[in-house]
Amino acid sequence: MGPPSRDAWAQRLGAFRTSPAAFLAGAEGEHLGRDLLSDLRSEKLSEPTKVSLLALSLEYPAQLWPDAPAAEAAATSLLDTLVLLPPRPSALRRPLLLATTTVLVAGGALGPSSGASGRLLPLLLGLASGRDVGRSFGPASEQRPLQATACECLRELESCQPGLLGGSLGPLRSLLGQGGPVQPLSLLLALTLRHTLLVRGRSGAGLRSLLLAGVSSGGSAWDWTLAKGDVHLQPQAPCWPTAEGEQGPAEGEPSSEDTQELRATVAQLLDASYLLTPVAQAQLLWLLGWALRGLRTQPPVLFKPQLVRLLGTAQLALLHSILALKAAFGEALFTAQDEALLLRRLTLAAQHPSLPQPTHLFYLHCILTFPENWPLGPEGEEAAPLLLGPQLCRSLMPSLLHEPMALLARLHLLCLCCAEDEDEEKGRVQSPQQYLEELLAGLRQRAALEGGPRALAILCFQASYLVASCLAKQLTVVTPLIHGLAQLYQARPVLAPHFVDLLDQLGPELREPLRQVLRQEVVSRPVRDEALRWHLHMLAKVAGGDAQNATLSFLQAAAAHCTDWGLQQALLGVCRVLLQTSGGAGLADLLQVLARQLEDPDGRDHARLYYILLAHLAGPKLGMALGPSLAVPALASSLVAENQGFTATLMVQETPAPIQLSLGPQRAKGPFPVLQLQVETLEPVYSLELRFHVEGQLYGPLEAIHVPCLCPGRPTHPLSLSLQPRCPAPAQLDVQALYTTPAGLTCHACLPPLAVSFADLFLPFPQAPKGAESNFFEELWDSCLPKGAESRVWCPLGPQSLETLVARHLGPFVVVAQPPTSYHIAVRLPPDSMLLLRLEMARGDGVPVALRTDDWAVLPLAGDYLRGLSAC
Repeated sequence: MGPPSRDAWAQRLGAFRTSPAAFLAGAEGEHLGRDLLSDLRSEKLSEPTKVSLLALSLEYPAQLWPDAPAAEAAATSLLDTLVLLPPRPSALRRPLLLATTTVLVAGGALGPSSGASGRLLPLLLGLASGRDVGRSFGPASEQRPLQATACECLRELESCQPGLLGGSLGPLRSLLGQGGPVQPLSLLLALTLRHTLLVRGRSGAGLRSLLLAGVSSGGSAWDWTLAKGDVHLQPQAPCWPTAEGEQGPAEGEPSSEDTQELRATVAQLLDASYLLTPVAQAQLLWLLGWALRGLRTQPPVLFKPQLVRLLGTAQLALLHSILALKAAFGEALFTAQDEALLLRRLTLAAQHPSLPQPTHLFYLHCILTFPENWPLGPEGEEAAPLLLGPQLCRSLMPSLLHEPMALLARLHLLCLCCAEDEDEEKGRVQSPQQYLEELLAGLRQRAALEGGPRALAILCFQASYLVASCLAKQLTVVTPLIHGLAQLYQARPVLAPHFVDLLDQLGPELREPLRQVLRQEVVSRPVRDEALRWHLHMLAKVAGGDAQNATLSFLQAAAAHCTDWGLQQALLGVCRVLLQTSGGAGLADLLQVLARQLEDPDGRDHARLYYILLAHLAGPKLGMALGPSLAVPALASSLVAENQGFTATLMVQETPAPIQLSLGPQRAKGPFPVLQLQVETLEPVYSLELRFHVEGQLYGPLEAIHVPCLCPGRPTHPLSLSLQPRCPAPAQLDVQALYTTPAGLTCHACLPPLAVSFADLFLPFPQAPKGAESNFFEELWDSCLPKGAESRVWCPLGPQSLETLVARHLGPFVVVAQPPTSYHIAVRLPPDSMLLLRLEMARGDGVPVALRTDDWAVLPLAGDYLRGLSAC
């Protein structure tokens, strides 16, 4: 059997990309990697199809060839395919080089013992140097793109094996001055130079000899022994250090001869940087800056000419690189005037009205993380830049009119300004701290609006957390913040979940004061408040500690108003918190009252269980019994484990679904469409209840399906689900399962949704009297107009005949058949629509279809259905 066609590969690759793990676990994915490598040499597939196969190997190399032997074999096959290409121009050479490199690296096969690595490295070095490597590598017009691709592949190998190309510094440097592709060569040379400086302490040859070595020198162009070392490397992106552990080059300084050649190489790269794109320039400057960082014999004066253009650049990538250079060299490269100019430029750009929002955020981030020459505080401590004076700070004040992200960034800067010495605030009309309090008050006022957008509340709590994190030790800021949040809860208790999240994120020095204020606010509210459920939700977080009498009094008064199951569970949740924190006689009395008073049996059982635990267990054991972990130390009594199991039995557990539900073959009968469902289970389940729901008003309520027992491996009868469409349209059914496990636990799981297609709604008309079929169809055909709609559609047949298509998809709905010339088909669509089709004689690879319907909304659905029949 020949290789798959282009369409077959397209379907196969589409299915793989949808779910790689599921596809590889199936029968079709068993030999996907082998088939891909084999069909790359097939002459029946076009080059675009082969390029799509190579793109898959670039995206998912670890999935296609997961281990080193498989990756080695795949790389060898790709190299053989590359060598066998004809000498004419081809779009496959560059993807083959990239795919071979990717497969070797991702599969862990790159190494001195790899035969594919031994073939790939000389080939890449030969292509990068412009040498003739054979007739199979195309005409001269294709050599420059191949040279650039080879440099990119070598840079990838050097990134994964630092020091591998240390012996190629001389050839790469000479190529840079011979008219090769400037950008890939510059980046490759800079990366190799940086890695060589990092590992040169273990290198046998001096740096000067490596930089002056020619292409035909006696040494090897790569060194696996140098690449084996464990070297701490910076990430290959412009950034600046935030921790003390980041290091520059390895110990030991180069000699004077090495210094001279190193300076000449860096100057050559900087001269060539003008020809690079802004992003490539930024990466080159970062690589060179961190390569020379820490070398006492290499002052950063080489970068001084670059500052003239970098300080005035409009490219964000170059601006980011100059901040990285400032972090690397500090005052050795940037004077105080340079630092002031750069900071002023960032400040003015951050408020420029014509710049987009992401650019504003970038400038604000640069100000917040500005690397100063002489920072006053300890390393890693957040602080506003020293040169950011009051005038510049005032221009960056946040406002309620700003976008949320810009407001938070400016608020962060304002908090850093408020953290400075308070003596500087004297004599001002309005200090930053006063402005901060007014801004937070405005945010709380907007969040307190009844029915206001949720985004305003989220922004308020984000700003409150930011202020609390930056100014936790300033009581003059924190105290008004806490009381303002209490007033916000008083105005809008529906924000209780946001308060709970805020309490989880705050530090201990702020969490406890806020808990006390919120607890006092909750217990002082009237019990008949409509927001009782939110008060109980909040109490479950802030209850505990001292002043339990007020909390218990509130709960006793609230018990009479907890009439539904949800409120009772919320009330019992607060009792559970009190059990874990304090307990006491008052709680025992409350639990006894709840065990008698609550209407729901589940609530009474929980209250009785909590009372038994409180009466029989001491504090430590009680905490273990109610804690989230089921692991009980040996000193605990057996009653603890029994109560834990009892608690788990009373609760509905949220678990992954062990049940698989799928659609079976449909039967068009009855007044409503009925779906045939196939159900399978991975473990025994009992009392299964399947609940179905459709969003919107497309379908009427769907009845639940009950199955007494399901066992794995045991065949089951199809389940029938009757649909009640309110309009003839496809839909998606959300499915939930409620069942009992063999251990007696009640579990709940969400199953994947079921798709109801347009064809699943088809129903046949009652059978016409024999001999009157044609008149019956014509009456239906004439009744559709004028209130309905009419159209004509071309239905592709694909490889099947017209008779086969009708028998497979439309057989139950045929009213008049004159094979193979024509078919008259009538379909009833619930609740009260119909679709009529006239299929004429097939012409070529399709058949013309005339259709009528009494519901114009059915036309697009019918057209899509008919055009897709050939693919079914």
